[in-house]
Amino acid sequence: QVQLVESGGGLVQAGGSLRLFCAASGRTFSNYAMGWFRQAPGKEREFVSAINWSGGSTYYADSVKGRFTISRDNFKRTVYLQMNSLKPEDTAVYYCAADSRTFRVVPTSLVYEYDDWGQGTQVTVSS
Repeated sequence: QVQLVESGGGLVQAGGSLRLFCAASGRTFSNYAMGWFRQAPGKEREFVSAINWSGGSTYYADSVKGRFTISRDNFKRTVYLQMNSLKPEDTAVYYCAADSRTFRVVPTSLVYEYDDWGQGTQVTVSS
């Protein structure tokens, strides 16, 4: 099991930027792909981005492609989500999650493939 703690959320105007952090402890962080998901009020949790165990493969939802960048530092046991050109529709609670399988080469967008989740961090984008 891995414990995940997100931070970096906040209130920002449309067009602004935020950087989210997800610090991990517990099982060997570098063995697992990591994902970012978000959930807006009244909506289902949706995939945002994922990165494989080595950082060599990334995957983005179409809605954030070109605006968000995921990265990881296995020595610091941290995964990042740089969010630029934010839009009001990006408003949500953002969660990081750890893959249930080790050494997945291509990261997955499927919620059920992730078995450890953080508590979430709120991102609010005002128009």
